[in-house]
Amino acid sequence: MNIFGKPLSDYVRFSRLFLVLIAVTGLVRLALSLGGVPNSTVKWFSMTGLMWIAVVYYAIRIHKTGFGTYKHLLPVLAVLNVVFQAIAIAGILIAILTGNANVFSAPEYAFGGDGKTWSHLLAHVFIGTTLGTVLPWAIGCAILAATRKLSGGKTYESNHHVPQF
Repeated sequence: MNIFGKPLSDYVRFSRLFLVLIAVTGLVRLALSLGGVPNSTVKWFSMTGLMWIAVVYYAIRIHKTGFGTYKHLLPVLAVLNVVFQAIAIAGILIAILTGNANVFSAPEYAFGGDGKTWSHLLAHVFIGTTLGTVLPWAIGCAILAATRKLSGGKTYESNHHVPQF
């Protein structure tokens, strides 16, 4: 599957550092919560925090490495958000099926309501996957524009070593 002239595998490879960080953090967050660790502790394992760090990181890196432009930032952030939402949806589904709340279904993370509902799960499926990609992309585009302006449009040359994570 090609997206903006690049295979999906290129986007996955380019974003693998934060793909792994978000996945591991989300799974640790879920495991701790299911294990009875209080949400006040679990909240320190933040997928949201990592996602916003990734927005800044990839908005700069996409330009500096010559990987692409604004349109290429969208699939990078979409891939990260799919992992983010899949873990959140799994947590909500576990809560619905077992009747036991976890960090993903707790009222403080479900706008004050019961998070063990199908409507909450579907909100992640439809709103989380769209707005959770488009909003970070819009902010990332502003960061990318600033990066391009501040760097004078220069990217690393292909003969320079670009760290790959």
